[in-house]
Amino acid sequence: MKLKDYRTSFLEKLTPLYDAMEAESFFNIALEELKGWKRIDLAMNPDAVLKDDEIIQWNNVLEQLEKHKPIQYIFGRAHFYGLEFEVDENTLIPRPETEELVEWIIKENEYKGQIKILDIGTGSGCIAISLAKNLPDAEVFAIDVSEKALAVAKKNAGTNGVTVKFLLQDILEAVSLPDTFDIIVSNPPYVRELEKAEINPNVLEYEPHLALFVTDSDPLLFYRKIALLAKSGLTENGRLYFEINQYLGNETVEMLEEYKFSEVTLKKDIYGNDRMVSAIR
Repeated sequence: MKLKDYRTSFLEKLTPLYDAMEAESFFNIALEELKGWKRIDLAMNPDAVLKDDEIIQWNNVLEQLEKHKPIQYIFGRAHFYGLEFEVDENTLIPRPETEELVEWIIKENEYKGQIKILDIGTGSGCIAISLAKNLPDAEVFAIDVSEKALAVAKKNAGTNGVTVKFLLQDILEAVSLPDTFDIIVSNPPYVRELEKAEINPNVLEYEPHLALFVTDSDPLLFYRKIALLAKSGLTENGRLYFEINQYLGNETVEMLEEYKFSEVTLKKDIYGNDRMVSAIR
């Protein structure tokens, strides 16, 4: 079978489940992963033929996508802020919105020299590692409750050539932080149970619920705990950064103001949703 004909069949099977652009992106990712080709390579080789063993590989990917498995889990990697990260079912897939949070932190701190940063709930390590890569004078620490997630994050730090000090810790059980920091950043669980109906099956069925969901009755649980710890764990004029639930922006701001943080700033993402907050101790 010609690869261009397989592409047509691939897209026809996926477009009832995904929008056309997303299905196209899946094909292009698979093309690079399975054949090492870019789109231009297929255009330059319109008569390329798939061998039987290649068709088996492509069909395996297609079957998993039809079951809504994220393509990042199928191939075991994701791209984030220009870097490549290993991901698996123990780690969330890095999101573009989180890249915006990282960009905000880098822009505000790139000329501050030797600073100390803590990432709480690091998962794959994408925030901590991206900050370590782009703020080379910073000393970066990262905490997670999952040993399996930390194993992935440690591997990602090595792959990307940075040093991050990883710590196993349930932040809800912590009475203090391991040091004093100039920056504390967290993208904690913030999706309420009532919002599950909005979640796509590829997220709901495959990504770790431990890193996603909080109870409807206490959706700011992690934010309050981290803010409380940050009151003594941040240096004077140190800054706290959160990725937040888009529906709880005002509530998050009010909570930080109640904890006597100053210059509390609510920021929207590229989609116009309240997505990030920063505050100064």
